[in-house]
Amino acid sequence: MMSLIKKLWATFWRPAVHISLGVLTLGGFIAGVLFWGGFNTALEMTNTEKFCIGCHEMRDNVYEELQSTVHWSNRSGVRATCPDCHVPHNWTDKIARKMQASKEVFGSIFGTINTREKFLEKRLELAQHEWKRFSSNKSLECKNCHDYDSLNWEEMSSLANVQMKQAAERDQSCIDCHKGIAHQLPADMESSGGMISQLVQQSSSTSFSAGETYYSVRHLPIYEDEALTVDGGLLNPASAIKVAAVTEKAIQVELAGWRKMKGFGRVINEDFGFNISTAALSKETAQNDSLVEQFEQKEDELTGLPWQRVTVKLWMSKDSLIDDVQVIWDEAKSAYNTNCSVCHTQPAENHFDANTWPGMYDGMQAFVNFDHDSQALVLKYLQKHSSDFSDAGH
Repeated sequence: MMSLIKKLWATFWRPAVHISLGVLTLGGFIAGVLFWGGFNTALEMTNTEKFCIGCHEMRDNVYEELQSTVHWSNRSGVRATCPDCHVPHNWTDKIARKMQASKEVFGSIFGTINTREKFLEKRLELAQHEWKRFSSNKSLECKNCHDYDSLNWEEMSSLANVQMKQAAERDQSCIDCHKGIAHQLPADMESSGGMISQLVQQSSSTSFSAGETYYSVRHLPIYEDEALTVDGGLLNPASAIKVAAVTEKAIQVELAGWRKMKGFGRVINEDFGFNISTAALSKETAQNDSLVEQFEQKEDELTGLPWQRVTVKLWMSKDSLIDDVQVIWDEAKSAYNTNCSVCHTQPAENHFDANTWPGMYDGMQAFVNFDHDSQALVLKYLQKHSSDFSDAGH
């Protein structure tokens, strides 16, 4: 054994023409350490906010906008810098992003967006690149700080609670609802969140009477009991409810529609054959014969599925309901015309039928700034003004 070790040692230090193998190995190791240290140091230098705003294109545009947002200054004192949001944290994706950024160096050298006017012209294209990246990785950079499992549901407003729970169930990308949270939106692409807020504000003056019909302006929780403690499901925006009884703090409502006799029959649609959702019942409520009154069944010739007409009596709180559906349609029409014409002329409402609109509409979502409530409300507007309900030409 000792002789073998001596032979290996001799081989290791045997001169290789001019330099021994050991010196070459040791030198290669030291060179590798120096190279990696230098590379990593350079990488970290390019991963700082100071480096990001080194060119005036960034410093005079998006960096100034960031300083007026909650990501810059907030009560927690935590500030998000450029690389926190725009550079992936895991190493392989970070290197890929740095390689992509070489185009930004090219753009800076050749003045692609070296004026405010040029920047604004390309703003939509630039934003869409980032939105696509955030959508593909489920907003991984956002979730390094904001985690669904860490949300305090009790401290949220009822509006935020409903939206965030739905997003958490699907592990939804943050950018689906929060475009424009750190930087201004492209021209004419205004946030639609104000539409819901305005409708909710108008609904505060609604008075309720038994036998009258009202319309929801956002997703609303519905309950099996008057105390509003037993979950009954979720009412969709722009859905009609008929008030059966009024108490001090709640109203009993009747939902009428059709459901497919497949699975638990949780989704209540407005009419036979139309996938225009009014509400999604909880599994327990959908199977509760004391709450769901069942009527005739019909088979859809197109799909072969049986449908059943039902009415459901549930309870809900007295908020976010309005007695004039036209007020909702006016707001939805404005949001559709404003947001969905950014890239191209949007299709007329009656260009598609009610069951075709959901698929077409889903393809537009990556390019608009609709929160969950606004998205559902505008879709309902398009379905209710589709070719199935309009005789006008398109």
